[in-house]
Amino acid sequence: MTKFSAFLKDEAGAVTVDWVVLTAAIVGLGLLVFNFIRPAVSNLAEGIGNELGDAQECLLSDDTITC
Repeated sequence: MTKFSAFLKDEAGAVTVDWVVLTAAIVGLGLLVFNFIRPAVSNLAEGIGNELGDAQECLLSDDTITC
């Protein structure tokens, strides 16, 4: 029974459990923040894409760049 009681008193693996819980909390927080930021970033990227498309059409249609 002494090996079993020594096993129960051993706290060497407790640090690993703490790190797993802490890492899971950080990942969860990151996903939560990502869900709030994603629509704004998507709209911004779409706007940039539209502006670049318009600029490309302007450059390809006229050499004087008056757009």
